[in-house]
Amino acid sequence: MNLLHRIKSKEKLVFLIIVIGLVLAPLFLSEFRTNLLGKFVAYAILALGLDLIWGYTGIMSLGHGVYFGLGAYAMAMYLKLEAAKGKLPDFMSWSGLEVLPWFWAPFANGAAAMVLAILIPTLIAFVIGYLTFKNRIQGVYFSILSQALAIIFVVLFVGQQAYTGGTNGLTNYKSIMGFSLADDTTKLVLYYVTVGLLVLTYTICRVLVKRRIGKILIAIRDGENRVRFSGYNPATYKIFVYCLSAAFAGLAGAVFVPQVGIISPAEMGIVPSIEMIIWVAIGGRGTLIGAVIGAILVNALKSGVSESFPDVWSYFIGFAFVGVVLFMPEGLVGLARKFAQRLGVPKSKGVNPSEAA
Repeated sequence: MNLLHRIKSKEKLVFLIIVIGLVLAPLFLSEFRTNLLGKFVAYAILALGLDLIWGYTGIMSLGHGVYFGLGAYAMAMYLKLEAAKGKLPDFMSWSGLEVLPWFWAPFANGAAAMVLAILIPTLIAFVIGYLTFKNRIQGVYFSILSQALAIIFVVLFVGQQAYTGGTNGLTNYKSIMGFSLADDTTKLVLYYVTVGLLVLTYTICRVLVKRRIGKILIAIRDGENRVRFSGYNPATYKIFVYCLSAAFAGLAGAVFVPQVGIISPAEMGIVPSIEMIIWVAIGGRGTLIGAVIGAILVNALKSGVSESFPDVWSYFIGFAFVGVVLFMPEGLVGLARKFAQRLGVPKSKGVNPSEAA
């Protein structure tokens, strides 16, 4: 029985159960619910990257919606060009343009768009990370800076109506890689691709945090000056993990768009970025599995509550966040660990914000 408890305490087993549940979900859910779940899985990919920088490295980014939005726009540009079938996208014609802008041309290819959806957020994150972390900007100052980044990009994308679709964003996609987005099979394939990418992202994160670099990230979170005095350069590691997190956010945005059918500057704003932090906090930061659980669970709760109480659903999410901060600072995963300990189950070796692995 003790052996069974030890197996159950392993987070990788919990993740395996989640993946199996996601794989089997389309057998029991309607097409609409499956599509909605695919959206939540895309959010989980983003949450894993956010957990790397916040839960493991101590960098609270309140502007990660920017990287998610950039990845989403990159894929949306490809989908929009494919829908136009060689013509100028409709919103450009309405805005008075007669020739496709030069920077839209690379997105005519689906593979190139997918690469750029990851590369563009990564490059911007590198610039931001280099300028901030090299100058030892951290803590609340970095959080404020990341919020300013979100404001800048929202204003920029809203103001460039002719190139970005303005407030309305990009929508009305028809197909992807030649397959109709209205076809049930295409939707199902997109869902399973998203689940597969979640598995890949989780595996990369898990390998990373189990190696020495993961220990260094935790050390930076708990005492950056000590790491510096030990001969390591914290800025290098912070830039790396920040860029990786942005890459995951861009990837999440790229698989989000074809399933949802729209992307607008609102997704890049401060409010969505704060919600992303809430997912990780409720699930349990510094655990990886908590980020996945938090992203899927919070968004499912948000969807369910908003359907029943459309005028007050935001209050429910707010109360949930406050409750976690006050009574469950280690999130749902931390609560589960404490409960398991009371039952005599050995504590797993996952990392939480208060202790190293």
